[in-house]
Amino acid sequence: MMITDEDLRTETLAFNERFETTAASRPQRAGTPDATLLAGLRRNRLGGDTPPVRLPQGQDRILDCEVKVRVFRPDHIDGVYLHIHGGGWMFGSADGQDERLWRLAERARLAVVSVEYRLAPEHPFPAGPDDCEAAARWLVEHAAAEFGTERLLIGGESAGAHLSVVTLLRLRDRHGITGAFRAAHLLFGPYDLSMTPSQRSFGSRALLSNTDTLRWTYEQCTPGMAAEQRRDPEVSPMYADLTGLPPARFVVGTEDPLMDDSVFLAGRWRAAGAPARLEVVAGAMHGFTLFPLTVTERQLRREQDFLAAAGR
Repeated sequence: MMITDEDLRTETLAFNERFETTAASRPQRAGTPDATLLAGLRRNRLGGDTPPVRLPQGQDRILDCEVKVRVFRPDHIDGVYLHIHGGGWMFGSADGQDERLWRLAERARLAVVSVEYRLAPEHPFPAGPDDCEAAARWLVEHAAAEFGTERLLIGGESAGAHLSVVTLLRLRDRHGITGAFRAAHLLFGPYDLSMTPSQRSFGSRALLSNTDTLRWTYEQCTPGMAAEQRRDPEVSPMYADLTGLPPARFVVGTEDPLMDDSVFLAGRWRAAGAPARLEVVAGAMHGFTLFPLTVTERQLRREQDFLAAAGR
């Protein structure tokens, strides 16, 4: 396993320390949130009371499969990137990263289609995966007519990375579709919802994610499931047959409770026959690319380069 971005470790760890100090004063989550609490958690998830910037370049659509998406079309389109946002299957939205997605669209010459999938706990598993599967099938059938290309890519961060892999597996197993998506870009995803060793041992550090918050999130997303049930390959792709999947890029930080998930899945991905690039970022916590860090800018450039070149 190669650790990247060692030259930025000191800066990245200093940010973690500041984040942890601030986060330690926030109330801890417990139980199933009521509507008022959930609304507050969603509002304050990343930007406090400041709503995300909605760019005019983003177009909200409802596909004929009844899934909402947000679409970005640059002047030149060489492919389509199906983006699935993160947020523990409970938070986030398709319009939560307009600036990042529009920059990616322009620089990688990709139309970006971001999925507004249904969120838990109001819509627990498998509602979110169902929406992502439907949007992916729509793209397979309509990308050529809508965007002038059949070069499809998929990816996301955290829960969005999990949903990206689940979507690829569903396309293969339910519809016999392989090869339509030519690459996957997977940022710090949870691939074993029964909890890998790094998830279980991380503890209660007040970073963006820790052992306690992961366990709480899994209970909201997959209510009533025991750990053994969460090992079902349809829930945890770590246990799935990975043959026939496209090349992938995995990124995770050394200070992320989900580090084992990316390390283990990248190894299984390669063993199943597909290229898998793994970058373990020195000092980075879960969700680090959401924050204004030097390592974030570096990683976003690498993401753009990977997606611009993938599947050609």
